[in-house]
Amino acid sequence: MYEFTSSILINRPQEDVFEAIMDPDKQPEWQSMLESMEWTSNGSTGVGSTMKTVSKFLGRKIEAEIEITTWDPPNRIDWKITNGPYPVDVTNELESQGAGTLLTSTSSAEFGGFFKLAEGLVGKQIKKQIDTNYESLKLLMESGQL
Repeated sequence: MYEFTSSILINRPQEDVFEAIMDPDKQPEWQSMLESMEWTSNGSTGVGSTMKTVSKFLGRKIEAEIEITTWDPPNRIDWKITNGPYPVDVTNELESQGAGTLLTSTSSAEFGGFFKLAEGLVGKQIKKQIDTNYESLKLLMESGQL
C-alpha cells in the first residue's frame, strides 16, 4: 500500500474550491494528465454516484471508474477507483482559512501488475503530479480563470 498527502491553500471561498474539484468539465483544465471526465450515474450527486475518467500516465492511456464514498459539500468528498489499473481511495477535505480554503487530499493506492514493479517510483510520480495539479488549480482559481 502506498499512501501520500498533498495540501494547498487557495485564496478562494470553500464553496468555489469544492465546485472546481468536482466539476468534470473543469477538471481537465487543471489536471494535466486528465483527458476527460464525465458523470456516469443519473440523478443527484452523492454517495454512490459514479464517474468515468480517461488519463495518460507514464505514456499509458488509463481508463478508470470512480465511485463517490463520502459527499459532504463543501467540506469533504471521498472517492475510490472501482475499475482501473490499481485501486485507489482518496479523501479530500476542505477547510476555510480566512478568505481562502485549505485543500488536503490523502490517497491510498494498492499497485499491482506493471505498476507494482516500480511502486515507489510510481507513487512518487503520482504525488508530484497531484502537487503540480494543485498548483495549477490555485493559479487558475486565484487569477479568476476557473
